[in-house]
Amino acid sequence: MAAQAFQEAHYAPKELEYAYQALSPYISEETLRFHHDKHYVGYVNKLNELVVGTPYEGKSFEEMILEADGAVYNNAAQAWNHEFYFEQFSAAPQHEPQGDLLDAISRSFGSYDAMKTRVAAEAASLFGSGWVWLAADTRGGLSVVATPNAGNPLREGLTPLFCVDVWEHAYYLDYQNRRADAVSAFWEILDWAKVGERLVK
Repeated sequence: MAAQAFQEAHYAPKELEYAYQALSPYISEETLRFHHDKHYVGYVNKLNELVVGTPYEGKSFEEMILEADGAVYNNAAQAWNHEFYFEQFSAAPQHEPQGDLLDAISRSFGSYDAMKTRVAAEAASLFGSGWVWLAADTRGGLSVVATPNAGNPLREGLTPLFCVDVWEHAYYLDYQNRRADAVSAFWEILDWAKVGERLVK
């Protein structure tokens, strides 16, 4: 059933844009293999099963995030969230925001460091599993948004720019229960050039 549904629905997992070991020591090869190959691929494959024969078959992840509920929403959102998450990293990242993005951060938070502090605080206070996002509104203002479980700022009419995955599977093999350390490591591999491209789009 799973294989047949996969062929009919045509949602194919995306490969990583870098080698599994490329983000080490901040994210280990072992974590990336579990996180990408098991968790993310699992969400995509489950979605392929769920949408066959439903009105959501053939719709984009974004459309399902905005329209669906229950298991379809959860798996579509987690598939989208993970693709967005993996694509924001680089083995040779631009380490700080520049240009219009830096200006927007300064206007919204006062400084780049103040924004990072806000992200760390939201990640520390989010109970259980979920995501912390930097997101832009339609007026160009930025905010830090914490969403539990499979939550996504697209539902609030916001444009995500980056996300911190605070589900334990994203960091436990490397950091155990030290979520704050995982968030600190996040900044070492986040490619601000890619974040800037998302703001422009």
